[in-house]
Amino acid sequence: MSEPVRHPGPEADRRPGRVLGRTVRRLAGALGAALVLASALPGGSAGAAPAGGTRPVADTAVSAELPVTMTIESVSRPVAVQSGTVTITGHVTNAGRSVLKSAHAAVRRPWPSKPLTTRSELASVSSRSVPLNADGISMDSPQYALNELGPGQSQPYTLSVAVADLQFSGEGVYELAVDVWGSTADNQRDRPLGIARSFLPYNPSPADAQPSKVTTLWPLVHAPVLAAQTLSENDQTVPVLRDDSLATEFAPGGRLYALVDTGAALTGLTWVVDPDLLDTAFAMTKRYVVQKPGTAGNAAKEDNTVAGTGTAAATAWLEKLRTAVAKPGSQVVALPYADPDLASIAHNAPELEGIDTALGKAATAGQLTVEGRLSVDTRADVAWPYRGYLDQRIAAVAQRTGNNLVLVNGGSMPESDTLKYTPSATRQIGNGQTALVADQLISSLFEGGLTTQEEQTRAVQRFLAETFVISRQEPQNPRGLLVMPPRELDADGAKVLATALQAAQDGKWVEPVKLDALAQLPADPRANATVPAPADYPARARDSELSAFDLTTTTRIQTDLDTLMRVLTLPQRVRGPFSAAMVRSLSTEWRAEGSAGADYREGVKRYLKELTGAVKVPPKREITFAGDTGVLQVSVRNDLTQTVTNLKLVLTPAQPNRLRVELPTEELVLPASQSVTLRFPAEAKNNGPVSMTAQLYTTGPNPQKYGEPVTFTVQVTSVTNGVLYVFGGGALLLLLAALRFVRQRKRRVAHGDEGDAPLAPRDGGTGPDGTDGPDRAEGENGPGAAADAAEADRPAGPERPDRRGAARTPRDSSADGRDRATSDEKVGP
Repeated sequence: MSEPVRHPGPEADRRPGRVLGRTVRRLAGALGAALVLASALPGGSAGAAPAGGTRPVADTAVSAELPVTMTIESVSRPVAVQSGTVTITGHVTNAGRSVLKSAHAAVRRPWPSKPLTTRSELASVSSRSVPLNADGISMDSPQYALNELGPGQSQPYTLSVAVADLQFSGEGVYELAVDVWGSTADNQRDRPLGIARSFLPYNPSPADAQPSKVTTLWPLVHAPVLAAQTLSENDQTVPVLRDDSLATEFAPGGRLYALVDTGAALTGLTWVVDPDLLDTAFAMTKRYVVQKPGTAGNAAKEDNTVAGTGTAAATAWLEKLRTAVAKPGSQVVALPYADPDLASIAHNAPELEGIDTALGKAATAGQLTVEGRLSVDTRADVAWPYRGYLDQRIAAVAQRTGNNLVLVNGGSMPESDTLKYTPSATRQIGNGQTALVADQLISSLFEGGLTTQEEQTRAVQRFLAETFVISRQEPQNPRGLLVMPPRELDADGAKVLATALQAAQDGKWVEPVKLDALAQLPADPRANATVPAPADYPARARDSELSAFDLTTTTRIQTDLDTLMRVLTLPQRVRGPFSAAMVRSLSTEWRAEGSAGADYREGVKRYLKELTGAVKVPPKREITFAGDTGVLQVSVRNDLTQTVTNLKLVLTPAQPNRLRVELPTEELVLPASQSVTLRFPAEAKNNGPVSMTAQLYTTGPNPQKYGEPVTFTVQVTSVTNGVLYVFGGGALLLLLAALRFVRQRKRRVAHGDEGDAPLAPRDGGTGPDGTDGPDRAEGENGPGAAADAAEADRPAGPERPDRRGAARTPRDSSADGRDRATSDEKVGP
């Protein structure tokens, strides 16, 4: 490997012919293409090259297919200083089809030596894909001689250049470019083969301008891990986690460990914390268990859980975090508990019953949790919708739930092209709300995985360039900027952001401030304060939202939970874990883990159903009811580990005219893990099957159904005694009527009357003989009584008038005209 040539020296002096020859060839090439490329030159002029270097040109023959790929992987001094040296490292890769020959890497000196003063100029440099004159002048020294490289081969390079040799005209941001000159086997002409670009701020007198006030969000969030259940063990509850991923994240080398470790070294951060993460970490500081795969939604037991492994890591992480957030100048923002997805709610279920209440409770619980776990004051009226995208519906839901400050992505509220500077982040958007609009470009630098040195260096140098230019737009009118990295900021992104922030602070053009300080800055009247309509919301963000069905079924968990709470004697064992789990089901963090979020929501619903179903009427198919009256016995089982009360059991026959339950409702108290049997007196009217439904209800105001109804069949048999009494009574009446008829006929014969005597009056008046002796008494059991008996034996139906037109019900009969008998039969389930 050839060593880099850093500065002209004795060795360079011994090779004047080679240097001169290369210079002549480059000048010839430049003259040949000057007219074509004049528009690419600064000021549109192709003027003469400054002494000490040559102005390269774009080779139109190779520009569409450059044979060399270059990278800049490190810049030793992110901010140049007077009398300093900048060392650049990277790689040169032959991406063409021919061998790379006689090539070297060199630094380009900016030409003309004027800084880039606008953000649009920075964007223009970043968008270039081929070497142009505007990239500056390839310096003769330092250079790095490259070996011959075959197709696909790569070689590292190192170049060190004195800041003075770059000939900067004054403070500002300059393009830092490194290119490769040489030839290939199929084209022997010496020409530019590839280029890599970056930026280098130069700040020789940092006290001349007021720094920009920058608030940086430092998110600590994680997809929910705590399950809705706990494991009972020796009269204690053991937390249950759906997986043990946090054991790795909290340990050195994990994402959350790196975020806290990196953030602890910075000043003036605004920590944005999901309270659920803190609760989970705290739960892990003691014994906890983890569900085995495929057991979500099942009651936690020893055979479907394993011991957690992150106790030591979680304990150390929490302590480290407490120390970091307590640093002077830091601020903690508590997200609503479990970070509910505000955008999904606003778009798909804004009027869902109880959703505003749930969000309000989540905000209160979030603040209390963060303050309790970290022992710091927090701000909890801050809304951070997914990726900061805002529209009118999201703003409305945030306002209804008490979020007076909204963190917004600059892409949602872009500035007008007529505004030639970057305004402060603070905007008044109406309804008493303030939006803090993050700079979209700066925030986007830290999205995605910054895993390579090239990506990391590019992000740092672009951050420095953008913030420096902003600070010099109006030097005596400092702006307030919001840096909003993604919620899922990873370890690499955090380190890159920390490096950029520290370098900008050291350069004195950035001053870190808390979120409160940024929100109190006056709003720029020329800045865009218009909240976009829902139609302008990014379609790609809508694709990952929770659906209306997901939201509706999840909020129903609260209704079912409220019903369960009414019957438990120790509701605190269930209320806390389930209320938190319901909010976790709506977490914004499920955006990146859609299938895991669906599994979590399903597990919560299944487990709540299992808990509710632990108090139930055991299923039964058929029981026999042998007799006219008796007792139906129905059992209720409590498989919970606590006593259940405030419940009643209601029996409802499908045909009450055939089987009537005299006391259909019975209140009950169910001891833990026991059954009770309730007795319901009943009366049967006909033989045959009768469908019966047993349903549990809560007691008290507004009773609700509890659990699923149980339907079974009551098979009525031997409804015989009453029927025999009816037939026997009817036969006796007929016999008495016949005897009376015979006696009356004999009496008429004895008196010489051959005609039929009138029937005895039913009201007990005198007979035809004018006497009221025994004939009157008999008359009550005469043919009139037989008619009554006949009436009594008619099928059940509406009341019928008697012969005098009066509606009547036979004595000792029910309204359906049937005699009833009693029985001591008792029928169990």
